[in-house]
Amino acid sequence: MEQINIDTTDIKLLEVLQDDASLSNMDLAERVHVSPPTCLRRVKRLRDAGLIEREIALLSPDKLAAALGHGLTALVEITLDRQGAEQLEAFEARVVLDDAVQQCYRVSPGPDFILLVHVADMPAYLALSQRLFTSDANVRNVKAFFSTKRAKFKPKVLLAQ
Repeated sequence: MEQINIDTTDIKLLEVLQDDASLSNMDLAERVHVSPPTCLRRVKRLRDAGLIEREIALLSPDKLAAALGHGLTALVEITLDRQGAEQLEAFEARVVLDDAVQQCYRVSPGPDFILLVHVADMPAYLALSQRLFTSDANVRNVKAFFSTKRAKFKPKVLLAQ
């Protein structure tokens, strides 16, 4: 993997974009104190290098649940029977394709995976559980923790301390 050199201006750009990626190039350039063409060129370079994976809208599950009448978030620990590279890759490949799985982490020690899942309701969680866990003979243990309140959600990477 090619390493990209970043300077303090790049770090400022990344900081501001993490807070509000909807800013126009003009507004972004102004906040970072560079010219608009420089800003555009640098952001393109950061995207091309993969430091900016994508820009998305973050929705509020709690407010959507109130508006739509449903919503269930769970953190799920998964332990596999066999943890060989092939088995880990196979399980991971299957779960990351499921739209209900928002985040998937391989972890150690303890369980093999931690998943953050969001579904409409408990019957939808049961369907997810049967689809991803029950039908997989290599899944030894599943432990689900259901969210009662989201106190903080900030997908921001700390760049400077």
